[in-house]
Amino acid sequence: MTATIKKGALVRVVREKLEGSLEAKASDTRFPAYLFESKGEVLSLAEEYALVKFYVPTPNIWLRTDQLELVE
Repeated sequence: MTATIKKGALVRVVREKLEGSLEAKASDTRFPAYLFESKGEVLSLAEEYALVKFYVPTPNIWLRTDQLELVE
């Protein structure tokens, strides 16, 4: 899926791929609902990671591209 996620794409986090991941184990595992229920916009890409901006008053977040799915 990495090839299809591009800057400006709208994405949503896939719960099953985020929970239990190395990134999840390194932080608070009580993920906010907006990660899974709302759209985010890819602002930047760096190797296998995407910087995602969600339209809620929170900081942008780096996530692995395989933990994201494209939405319309």
